[in-house]
Amino acid sequence: MNDEPKSVSIKDIAEALDISIGTVDRALHGRRGVSEKTKARVLKMAGQMGYKPNLAAQALKLNRRISIGVVLPKHISYFFDPLRAGIRAAANAAMGSQISLEFHEYPRIGSGDIEALEAAHARKHDGLIFLPGDIQRFSPLIRKISRSGTSMMCVGSDAPDTGRVGSVSAHAYISGSIAAELLAHKLPRKANVAILTGELSTLDHAEKLSGFAATLAIQAPHLMLLPTLEGHEKPKEAYRQALTLMRQKDRPEGLYLSTANSMAVIEALQELGLLGKVQVVATDLFQELATLIKANKILATLYQRPFTQGKVAFENLVAHLTRGHLESPVVQLAPHIVLRSNLPLFASRISEAEDESELESDDLD
Repeated sequence: MNDEPKSVSIKDIAEALDISIGTVDRALHGRRGVSEKTKARVLKMAGQMGYKPNLAAQALKLNRRISIGVVLPKHISYFFDPLRAGIRAAANAAMGSQISLEFHEYPRIGSGDIEALEAAHARKHDGLIFLPGDIQRFSPLIRKISRSGTSMMCVGSDAPDTGRVGSVSAHAYISGSIAAELLAHKLPRKANVAILTGELSTLDHAEKLSGFAATLAIQAPHLMLLPTLEGHEKPKEAYRQALTLMRQKDRPEGLYLSTANSMAVIEALQELGLLGKVQVVATDLFQELATLIKANKILATLYQRPFTQGKVAFENLVAHLTRGHLESPVVQLAPHIVLRSNLPLFASRISEAEDESELESDDLD
C-alpha cells in the first residue's frame, strides 16, 4: 500500500501545456521572462498534476548547507517512530543535497518539550519540525523562535497565529466526526459514550473532541456524551481513569480513544471483562491493536498516517527554505478508517512501525 503518487517533472507540465521546459521552470521559480497569465497557467497545471520540486537540486543551487532540527517525544512510539521514519525517508530522497538533519528528543508530551525546543533553537537550525503541545505554553516560544529567523514547521498538530510557516497533520475534526459516526451506527439506541484523550490544551485533541461532539449532536442525538477524560499521555493515569469510568452505573457503551496512547485503557477494559462488549474506536495502528481488531474486540481505529506526515513536513519545510513560500502551508491529511475487513491492507504499515520501533530501541541501548 503506497500513499505516494507518481513523480511529476517539469517536462510533464511543459508537454501538458505545449510550452517550453524553460518557460515552465521560470514560472515555477518566479523568475523573469514569463507573463503573469502564463505563470498562472503553469502553477495551476502543476497543482493539478501534483508536481513536487526537486528539493535536493534546489538546495544545491543555494550553495549553502541547510540545517533542520526535529523535536519530538520518545513516548507513543506507535505514532512518533513512523513519523521520524517519514522524515528520514524524505531526507534520504534529498541525498547529495546541502541538507543536514538532527533529531532532538524529550520524554513525553508535556514533559521536557519546551526545554527541548529551546535547546534545539540554540543549535541555530535554519528550520525546526516539532509537535506543538500545550498551545498556551508553546505559542510565545514559537513566536520568539520565528522572529529570530528560524522557520517553524508543526507536525501532528498545529499552532496557528504564531508565525509558524506551516503544519502537517491528520484532519483532527474529521477524525472525531468519523469516530462519532462509527459509534452511532453500532449503538442505534439510547446510550452513553465518552472520549478518553491526552491533553485538550493540544489543538489536535481539542479539534477531535469538537468534531466528535458536533457529529453526535447532528447524527446521533440519542447518544449522550459524558465529560471528556484527559490522560495527559500518562498510561497509569489513563488506566486509572478508565477503571473509574467503566465501574460507574451509567458507564458508556461506546468509547473514542483519540490518541495512540490507548493500550492502558484497553487493559482496563480487559480487566473488567468489558473488552469486546463496549464499542471502541481507537487511534493509529500497531500490532496489539491490529490483533484486537481482527478478534472483533475493537470496532475500528483511525490511522493518522504518521509516516506521510513526517515526509510531507520535511519536504514542505525544505520547500519553504529554498523558495521562501508555500502554496499550501497547512496540510490536513484524510485519516484512514481501519476495520477488520480492510486490516490486511495495512499490514505493511504495521511492519514498518514495528521495525522502526526496534531501530529506536537499539539506538537507545
